[in-house]
Amino acid sequence: MLSIGGDAGDYSLSSADDARSVAVYLWNNFLGGNSNSRPLGSAVLDGIDFDIERGEPHYAALARRLTELSQVGKKVYLTAAPQCPFPDQWLNGALQTGLFDYVWVQFYNNPPCQFSSSNPGAFKDSWNKWTSSIKADKFFVGLPASHAAASSGYVPSNDLRTQLLPFVKASAKYGGVMLWDRYNDIQSGYSSKIKDAV
Repeated sequence: MLSIGGDAGDYSLSSADDARSVAVYLWNNFLGGNSNSRPLGSAVLDGIDFDIERGEPHYAALARRLTELSQVGKKVYLTAAPQCPFPDQWLNGALQTGLFDYVWVQFYNNPPCQFSSSNPGAFKDSWNKWTSSIKADKFFVGLPASHAAASSGYVPSNDLRTQLLPFVKASAKYGGVMLWDRYNDIQSGYSSKIKDAV
């Protein structure tokens, strides 16, 4: 997957036409198309991850064009990493297209909807809203891999096992846990502590 966007830098799509042009660029340079300037050489990626945290809301046009292009070649998976407050400020239009395969909801740096063992209701309400309102194959619980990985939202591994996972795993749309980020996971060993439970 190639992740586009992020929480740093200045980026946007100026129009639906601009979004469609970006889709063609991504298709030709990273996915199933052809270009003389492919940054990864002959490697063909599986899809595009939308980690959009700023810019103009033309991402639905980008998603639609990528889906159209994949119909003439290799399937392109579309994933998104919205913030947990619903609807997401930047990605709602794109997610409402119903074209996304996986959604990694960021349940961190968002106190009103992230998990707290003393008050799990806000998290549960947010999870239910996401899984009932957006058409996608699977939803993942996005968490920080350590206290250092995010300003808030860290869930101790025991709380994850005993409180959070029993709730989300009851949903047919549960896909797993997404951790931010690999560096912090290596430092904390968080994924090794939870992998047999997810």
